Amino acid sequence: MSRVERRTKETSVKVEARVVPAEAESSVDTGDAFLTHMVETLARYAGLALDVVARGDLRHHLVEDVAIALGTAIADEVPPEAARYGWATVPMDDALVEAAVDVGGRPYYAGRLPSTLYEHFLRSLAFNLGATLHVKVVRGRDRHHVVEAAVKAVGLALRQALRPGGEEGVFSTKGAVRLTRGSAEGPSAPGPGGSAAATGDGGAAGAEA
Repeated sequence: MSRVERRTKETSVKVEARVVPAEAESSVDTGDAFLTHMVETLARYAGLALDVVARGDLRHHLVEDVAIALGTAIADEVPPEAARYGWATVPMDDALVEAAVDVGGRPYYAGRLPSTLYEHFLRSLAFNLGATLHVKVVRGRDRHHVVEAAVKAVGLALRQALRPGGEEGVFSTKGAVRLTRGSAEGPSAPGPGGSAAATGDGGAAGAEA
């Protein structure tokens, strides 16, 4: 289980995360009903057990910093030999959204959502996870449906990508990507190469793979 605590003058965020083989209950309390719903949704669809407590002065600061802490925590849960890639298409009434992810340590985000706040959420999540994330809204009129379908699609894509892959299961000419983080004090848990101190969209340094 990975633990991340992020405190600034604007927000306080605590996250515990672990990948689980079966459904597990998550506990999420952000003080913002829709953000809580989206984090719970991401956890369920990604196969994660999350414990999140967060508070912030402004909604924008809260949403951004929760995404940063989540991405940092999930990065520490990437298996040393991850399946690496995942993709999904999710329909939700009028909305249809596609997502594709690579957790191999190459931070990048592309995709437009009708909510700039939740587009920023996904971008911050991707960069601090050290992942390439593409999101495509195929169609949709209801902004709530589009955002929720996007989060579900990202979750399902992550569920695939976070599975242990091994040499036989990795869809890459490079084979399995083995990435280990360390410090002067000694090695730390395997991850995609991002720094636990990452503080923004471009703050996660990824290992080229």
